[in-house]
Amino acid sequence: MSRSFARRPRGPSHSFRQRIAVRTDAARNEDSELKLFVLSFTAFFVCIYTLIF
Repeated sequence: MSRSFARRPRGPSHSFRQRIAVRTDAARNEDSELKLFVLSFTAFFVCIYTLIF
């Protein structure tokens, strides 16, 4: 005798936990954008410095 159960996605089930999960994803994305900006900004000044000196 076998029973089949309905499968649900394994995400946060409570509404409070769902809001926290969304915020951490958004914070991770903002962190990634900040790192990219700093890297680009630094690369720009390194290129300008090597052209001047």
